[in-house]
Amino acid sequence: MVVSGMSEDQLRRRRARNLVIAAALVALVVVFYVLTIVRISGNLG
Repeated sequence: MVVSGMSEDQLRRRRARNLVIAAALVALVVVFYVLTIVRISGNLG
């Protein structure tokens, strides 16, 4: 199945790039979450 004239290889590369971007965003969210927890627990002590 070719979407908008893109070859299978181009679709595969786009899917891989999207997965990398999604993984980077999830990692960033996790880092912010952990930093927030550490800062909050540091203020309680």
